[in-house]
Amino acid sequence: HNMNTLLGIELSTWWFLVLGAVFSGYAILDGFDLGAGALHLFFRKEESRRIALNAIGPVWDGNEVWLVIGGGALFAGFPAVYATVLSAFYVPFMLLLTGLIFRAISIEFRSKEPMRWWRLVWDINYSASSILVAGLLGLILGNVIQGIAIGADYEYKGSTWDFFNPFALLTGLTTIALFAMHGAIYLVMKTENRLHARLMGMVAVTSRGFVVLYFILTMATLIYIPEMADKFRRHPTLFVAPALAVLFAINVRRMAEKRRYMLAFVFSGLTTAFLLVLVAMGLFPVIVPSSIDPAFHLTAQNSASTPYTLRILLLIAAIGTPLVAFYTGFVFWTFRGKVKLDKTSY
Repeated sequence: HNMNTLLGIELSTWWFLVLGAVFSGYAILDGFDLGAGALHLFFRKEESRRIALNAIGPVWDGNEVWLVIGGGALFAGFPAVYATVLSAFYVPFMLLLTGLIFRAISIEFRSKEPMRWWRLVWDINYSASSILVAGLLGLILGNVIQGIAIGADYEYKGSTWDFFNPFALLTGLTTIALFAMHGAIYLVMKTENRLHARLMGMVAVTSRGFVVLYFILTMATLIYIPEMADKFRRHPTLFVAPALAVLFAINVRRMAEKRRYMLAFVFSGLTTAFLLVLVAMGLFPVIVPSSIDPAFHLTAQNSASTPYTLRILLLIAAIGTPLVAFYTGFVFWTFRGKVKLDKTSY
C-alpha cells in the first residue's frame, strides 16, 4: 500500500497538484504574452508596436514551454485523461495549435521586411491568434468545468458544436479579459513616456472588464453548475479561496491606480492562479466530469498511470520543474527594465 502514497498522500493526488501547478504557471506566464498580443492593434504607431513586441520578445517562447510540460505531465500522470480530452476536443485543440503557430510566425516575421502592408498583415495575425488562443484556453476550461459527454468506455459522445455553448464562451471571454489585463500591466512595466501613459488607461479598462466578466461568470457557475459550489458548502473553510480570488482581483486595480505596477502584476498572476485553484477545488478528485453519468467521470484515481510510473515521473518532475522555473526567472532577470529598441530588436 505504501507504494501508492508519498507523505501519506496518494500519488495520483500529487500528480493532480503537479498538473495544477504547471498549468497555472503556463496561464500566468503565457497569459501576459497573449494579453499583450490581444491589445496589439490598439497601438497606433509603428514604434509603439515594436516596443510592445520586444517587451515579450525575449520571454514568450520560454513561457510556452510550460504548456509543453503540462501536456507531458498529463500524458505521463493521467494517460486516460490525455487520450479522452485530446480526442474529444480535437477541433478546439487544432485551432489552439494553429493559433500558437501563427503567433510565433507573426512575432518572428513581422519586422523582417520594411513594407507597411507586410507589417500590418503580421500585426493582425499576431493579435488575432493571441485572442484566439486565449479564448480557446478559456473555452476548453469552461467545458471541463461543466463536464463533457464521456460514455462508458471513455468515448466522447457529443459533437464539436457542443463545445461552443454559452457557459464555455463566457469562460473564454473572461479568460481574454484576464489575460488582456495581465498583459497591459506587464507592458506598463516595460514601457515609458506616451506609450506608458496609453497603457495606464488600458490597465484601467481591461481590469474593469475583467472584474465585470468574472462576476457574471461566478453567477453563471453558481446557477448552472451548482455542483461546483457543493464542496464549498460542505466545507465552509474552503471559502477562503474564492474570497482571496476576489481580493486579488480588486487589488490589481488598487495597485495599478497607485502606480505600483510590479505589485499589480503579482496580484494579476495570483488572480489567474486562484481561479484555477477554485476550479481544481470544485472538481477534485474528478479531473474531467462526464455530463452523461457520474460513473463515467475521469478521476485522479481511475485515470492515473501505475504507481511505479507515477513514482518515477514524480521524481523527474521534482527535478525538472524547478529547473524550468529557475531559467524562466533567469530570463526575466536578464531582460529586466524598460524596452530599448536597437538593431537586434524585433
